[in-house]
Amino acid sequence: MNHTENRLYPLKFIPIFKDKVWGGQKMKCYLHKDFSPLPNCGESWELSGMEDAVSVVEHGFLAENDLNELIEIYMDDLVGDSVFQKFGLGFPLLIKWIDAADALSVQVHPDDDLAQQRHGLNGKSELWHVVHADPGAGLYVGLKPDISKADYLHAVSAGNVNTLLQFYPVTEGDTFYIPAGTLHAIGKGVLLAEIQEASDITYRVFDWNRKDEHGLPRELHLEEAVDAIHFNQHEPLKINYKPLTNQSVPLLRDRYFNINYLHLDRPLQKNYTTIDSFVIYMCTAGEVHFLYDNNIEIARAGDVILKPAIMETLNLVPVLPSTLLEVYV
Repeated sequence: MNHTENRLYPLKFIPIFKDKVWGGQKMKCYLHKDFSPLPNCGESWELSGMEDAVSVVEHGFLAENDLNELIEIYMDDLVGDSVFQKFGLGFPLLIKWIDAADALSVQVHPDDDLAQQRHGLNGKSELWHVVHADPGAGLYVGLKPDISKADYLHAVSAGNVNTLLQFYPVTEGDTFYIPAGTLHAIGKGVLLAEIQEASDITYRVFDWNRKDEHGLPRELHLEEAVDAIHFNQHEPLKINYKPLTNQSVPLLRDRYFNINYLHLDRPLQKNYTTIDSFVIYMCTAGEVHFLYDNNIEIARAGDVILKPAIMETLNLVPVLPSTLLEVYV
């Protein structure tokens, strides 16, 4: 791959696999991650500047450099001027695939105010986009209407918090926004893309009475969670959108991230002059060739590409009908 000398190019990073008690094997089947050595691969971190899990460039002249080093060197050329002004040397998002062979714990993430107050860090809002779901599989997102704090505390002591949550059966393409403060859990049999603030603060409130590898119940964070839950949250959490072909369909416009759905069946030239941000492409199905400077970067289902902010145009050429999530700040 003969990149123009020292010019930024679309970057692909080496996945960071996470073994989880609830993880499975779907990433091998649907996302071509057959090189994961883990028996229960629950998460693949594709783009992360998080401490102890910083993504490393896979190839090109920047191979073996990590994301945080690139931000230090290229600054706003990589992430965009407004992003660099706001986040400095930190990368603002964490991009993952999640495979739930078993249900994840019921949990909540604090909002920015509470997370700053308690941990000196940002909170965590996130978006889920379903890549594959077994028949009957679903997601637990938000409390049922009119559940009070007293109802919640009663369910905690009775050990049945899960009964208070809204359960949504899901199929491929279903998308949910989970603002910080929302109780949630990924149900058994779901493979999804997760786009989130760069934060790993999680308060676990119920874990299906599951034991860890030592035969002990997993730790819960009941006291911390009570103040983090937004009991008065009523906005619709499932995102309804109409897929269109060969154009970006907005899924979410938010202060943390903007996300589009893109279904391609012919080449498309993208112009980014109006976006002062990096752009991330998560390939959820098919195969797309990203053409630039007489070079090519290939994204198959499961691959994630980071387009540097300084690149003003890019040609996206699907080899077969393909779907992408398009993410920027």
